[in-house]
Amino acid sequence: MPLALAATRPEAPARVGTAIAIGGALKIDNDAVWQRIVQEAGGPGARFAVLATAADNPKRSGERSAEALRRAGAQAEVLPVAPKWGSDEWKQLRDDPQLAERVATLQGVFFTGGAQELIVDTLKPQGRETALLKAIRQVLARGGVVAGTSAGAAIMSEWMFRDAQDSLAVLKGRMREGQEIDRGLGFAGPALFVDQHFLKRGRVGRLLPVMVAKGYRWGLGVEENSAALIRGDQIEVIGARGALLVDLGAAQPAPEGGAFGLRGARLSFLDRGDRFDLRSGEFTPAADKLAGRIDPNASGFKPYFKQAAYFPDLLGDNAIANAMAQLVDSPDRELRGLAFNGRALAGLDPLDPEPTLGFDFRLYKGPDTLGWFTGAWGGEDYSVARIYLDLRPVRMSHPLHQPWAASKKTPDTQGPASRSTAGQPSERL
Repeated sequence: MPLALAATRPEAPARVGTAIAIGGALKIDNDAVWQRIVQEAGGPGARFAVLATAADNPKRSGERSAEALRRAGAQAEVLPVAPKWGSDEWKQLRDDPQLAERVATLQGVFFTGGAQELIVDTLKPQGRETALLKAIRQVLARGGVVAGTSAGAAIMSEWMFRDAQDSLAVLKGRMREGQEIDRGLGFAGPALFVDQHFLKRGRVGRLLPVMVAKGYRWGLGVEENSAALIRGDQIEVIGARGALLVDLGAAQPAPEGGAFGLRGARLSFLDRGDRFDLRSGEFTPAADKLAGRIDPNASGFKPYFKQAAYFPDLLGDNAIANAMAQLVDSPDRELRGLAFNGRALAGLDPLDPEPTLGFDFRLYKGPDTLGWFTGAWGGEDYSVARIYLDLRPVRMSHPLHQPWAASKKTPDTQGPASRSTAGQPSERL
């Protein structure tokens, strides 16, 4: 099938291609991301193929993404290479030499969201690289862009989560090849594992065990409506929120009783505008944050929070990023949190084989921990470099709590001593 956008345009000098992993739920009006995708591909006029291979309704999903790219200045066309397109034409197109030749001349390829297994099974059936996949690799090798949102981000690493919605189940050991995990397409290179919908769905619980199992040092969890630009060893975060970067370079597995455990992981939160160099380990915060540097090891450190909170569900919505921000800007040296299956403890989840298995998270500062803050974006926005993590399996009790019974002598809960403001933010200096 010929591409209408096959007209040639002058080629820019050879450069390293850019893989762009978008954490899902990418809004059509997120100009920072859409325009940057086009910019990385050479700017206005850059030619894109849109693959809605993962989508349940590929025609609608593909056209929406193509229109967003067009509004950002690109030429974009949807390729009907999708199992749910409504015909079997995709089976021939994925190995069509004329289509592959045309795609290889483009400046960008964009993958929509959906089910990432459909992308892998379509473009790399039984491990065989199709002509279309080889052409997409040529786009990247020639300095172009391969971008993807949600499922399109999951395929970026050489290994990926195929179908693992329950992060705690993965943390408990449910990690079968071909089911929860599978081979990805590796556009982000061999050294980095990529995950998506990360903070919203508390997916640090599933990221850590797969990194250990597959020997990854680096893991990147991208939040919704945000994007990570990956060019060689360089990572830049743009969009609405940010990404969690995990470094297991000095970490040690610490299993107990057959359950997963880990010591010495290093976590960094890259907010929008932040950059990180995987080779040197250098963290460069956004320009707006340079004046808000936080060094919790400095002699004149003045923390914003009087103490760090306790997190009863560290796999909750944005919990890991909030915990890191609180810890770096408090006088406490460590912060604790839990992850467990409350439904299983209550006997409401018969599929959980270990209902009493939970995990204790210990986040703590090291000599190289730093943070940055800005209020210029209308909120309290933090970037955090090198918070350390120990993860230990623990046995939870059932019931988790007991009814409260007043003691014979009820303490004065209204007295001055009880009206503590501990944990409340003080005025920022």
